[in-house]
Amino acid sequence: MIYFDRVSKTYNGGSSALDNVSLTIEPNEFVSIVGHSGAGKTTLLKMLLAEDKPTEGAVFFESDDISQLNRDRMNSLRRRMGMVFQDFRLLSHKTVYENIAFAMEAAGRTDEEIESDVPYVLELVDLGEKMWSFPHELSGGEKQRVAIARAIVNQPDVVIADEPTGNLDPINTFEIVQILKKINDLGTTIILTTHNKGIIDSLGKRVITLDSGRVVRDDKSGKYIL
Repeated sequence: MIYFDRVSKTYNGGSSALDNVSLTIEPNEFVSIVGHSGAGKTTLLKMLLAEDKPTEGAVFFESDDISQLNRDRMNSLRRRMGMVFQDFRLLSHKTVYENIAFAMEAAGRTDEEIESDVPYVLELVDLGEKMWSFPHELSGGEKQRVAIARAIVNQPDVVIADEPTGNLDPINTFEIVQILKKINDLGTTIILTTHNKGIIDSLGKRVITLDSGRVVRDDKSGKYIL
């Protein structure tokens, strides 16, 4: 469970990014976070990843106050989260297989686990035939599927997808959303930020709407309303 307990964030100069945000995300939920640019979505994710600390309040992952964890505990917690970014962030000089294997090596996984798990996750995202391709040989949608495979290969409890379809056409967008739904069906919590109204309306999942750093809507089976 993830819990934001009356979280506020004020930056130097007095600008408020989050204002008294309280919300709970249960295990295996699929939650979309929406809002205009500057609404606080990115700051919310940074709090969860301990890339920034609240000015007031606390963010909990299960019983752990994230901002109070030491480096070892924080590294352990981050291994329970997978990140998917809008710009893919693949290593251009490594093949698809090597990009995913690199994430496993960083988590201390064995050669046997890498040889077993990389092909499995590539099949899960329908990219088994692209295993030895380099990023420049892939379409945008294929690159994002590699990024998703990399995010899930260490079997995280939570996948955070930050505008994952922002650079994709409608067909690839649909495919990425279907993959995220499949991962959620397998038991992984999904936290999605997006500006794409079509995605939100098609999901029929929980939607949290931010405006000026505050939660203004929290709909269990919501649509994109701003």
